[in-house]
Amino acid sequence: MENHLILAINPGSTSTKIAIYNNTKCIFSQNIKHSPEEIAKYDKISDQFEFRKGVILKVIDNSEISIADIKIIVGRGGLVKPIKSGVYEVNERMKEDLKIGILGQHASNLGGLIADDISKSISGARAFIADPVVVDELEDVARISGHPDFERLSIFHALNQKAVARAYAKSISKEYNELNLIVAHLGGGISVGAHRKGRVIDVNQALDGEGPFSPERSGTLPSGALAKACFSGKYTLDQIKKMITGQGGFVAYLGTNDAYEVEKKAEAGEPKAILIHQAMAYQVSKEIGACYAVLDCEVDAIILTGGIAYDKKFVDYIKNKIKKMAPLIVYPGEDEMKSLAENGLMVLTGEVTPLIYE
Repeated sequence: MENHLILAINPGSTSTKIAIYNNTKCIFSQNIKHSPEEIAKYDKISDQFEFRKGVILKVIDNSEISIADIKIIVGRGGLVKPIKSGVYEVNERMKEDLKIGILGQHASNLGGLIADDISKSISGARAFIADPVVVDELEDVARISGHPDFERLSIFHALNQKAVARAYAKSISKEYNELNLIVAHLGGGISVGAHRKGRVIDVNQALDGEGPFSPERSGTLPSGALAKACFSGKYTLDQIKKMITGQGGFVAYLGTNDAYEVEKKAEAGEPKAILIHQAMAYQVSKEIGACYAVLDCEVDAIILTGGIAYDKKFVDYIKNKIKKMAPLIVYPGEDEMKSLAENGLMVLTGEVTPLIYE
């Protein structure tokens, strides 16, 4: 195969990860940390654009790789409008939606903007995003919540879920769109998706909505009790939001968002840690069971991925709950940078055709 240099860019709240791949082999990577003081200078996420771009260019300039040799730049997809899964070439409409934060402000919104700007300085280079968190392939029936004022939304770890699903399909010499899979991403947030023949037809809204609780998110809460809390006078809207995302889950119960720390406390026999650790695995198992029903009980494999998939006791608990459903496959950790590069390579080799953001 011809050599292709691909730059992957993944902006996070306090860091910017970059990596350069020769096809699928990483030849350079760096996690650029940003201090709270640096970030605090900017009122909006979009205001950080020049700062972050400048840091990226400086790091690449100090490497042994010529930026002029890069052919594809793939940025982490931000909160654009709901779109179907795939690779999207950055265009003016996308950039406008990323700048204004059409579905919210998040550092990942800068991924496509920076990729596009850098690509314009390189002859023949192109900029893309791939499988952002707002990938929406839900079937109509899955959108119904129970009240017309509230619609279920698709916000999940699309990039990693799709990547491990394709990797599993390849490992058994199948195509992703031939299989029915359940994929559970277990990280700071937890999403469990029902993949039918290459489409995620149902998934819990993992950001601030529903599903299992996670190290820092509350997941589905009793709605009546939540409504009372909202009007109790004890909490502001911002405090309620933080209760749901950021200060829920392990943080609320055990005072930490470090899943490894909770794992060790549970192993040491701390009763509360054992219960909460087990409860999270219990809720993940329930969500997998729900997806099993969504897929008409016809599932080729159940895949666990994300950092918590390294936790053997957590995985074993789930395995014992779901062992009669389908084979359990574990891909611990996540490699978003490689996933971005693989999507860029599929464009370069003609395996996929870039989609148009409208």
